[in-house]
Amino acid sequence: MSASFASAQSAAHDAAAAQHYPQGALYVVATPIGNLADITLRALHVLQLADTVACEDTRHTQSMLRAYGIDKSASQLLAVHQHNEAEAAQNVVHRLQQGQRVAYVSDAGTPGVSDPGARLVAAVQAAGLRAVPLPGASSITTALSVAGAVAHSTEHGGFVFAGFLPVKNAERANVIAQQLAHEPRCVVLLEAPHRIGELAQALAVLSERPVTLARELTKQFEEVTTQPAQALTAWLDGSPQRSRGEFVVLLHPVPVVSDAGDSHRVLRLLLAELPLKTAVRLAAEITGASRNVLYDTALEWKREDGAQD
Repeated sequence: MSASFASAQSAAHDAAAAQHYPQGALYVVATPIGNLADITLRALHVLQLADTVACEDTRHTQSMLRAYGIDKSASQLLAVHQHNEAEAAQNVVHRLQQGQRVAYVSDAGTPGVSDPGARLVAAVQAAGLRAVPLPGASSITTALSVAGAVAHSTEHGGFVFAGFLPVKNAERANVIAQQLAHEPRCVVLLEAPHRIGELAQALAVLSERPVTLARELTKQFEEVTTQPAQALTAWLDGSPQRSRGEFVVLLHPVPVVSDAGDSHRVLRLLLAELPLKTAVRLAAEITGASRNVLYDTALEWKREDGAQD
């Protein structure tokens, strides 16, 4: 066993072994996105316990398992990737029906989001079998946590996961212009190092909209920067190192610009004819003002009117 993870394996057994791990179940296991230390104790225990480990790349996964001191034979590793997922899923289902515990891992992060795994889980569930999630590392949530790009106090809170955009320039430009440019919420994209330059050029049409680039997350050369969309290409060109590694790209929410006086005028006109909630909803849609702010304003007006009666 690797000396650096010997104590982790012991801790994993102590912390997780007493829990129940049913046979005939698929365990969807999140693995590190770069730093091997970002593995959960439960993941270590289940990977040790599994009869079969299904994975994107058997060589990559075998190397990872050995780093943790987990020994699996070649027959215990099953390739399930984007090119064979539908067919390989039936092999997994057969093993589950025989009572095996099967763990599925992608090359990095949480399976079934941008990596393969969704078809496999769907096939397992269609067969009436159980899929058990083991949460852990995800490049998406990792980048979001340090970008300050998700607004929760506005009408356009939350984020949208768009993943990889089309490879062809014309198709990618069309998606950006017709969809992303008009999406008010934070948008999460993924991109490979050999295409990040093309994506940066395409995003320049968003002008001053802030964009966060997060590369090599959890690794030695991790870098997170936020730039105006039109400045991304210049930033990447500033150093050859900046175009290396896998990227998470976050388009920050579109700022809501509204005139308070105009939104109040519209709200008063609508309140004279409509119920409060309907008036607030329409005023927010017309002016772009926050629905919550308009609702509070309308309630305050009603309290003031009641005090004057």
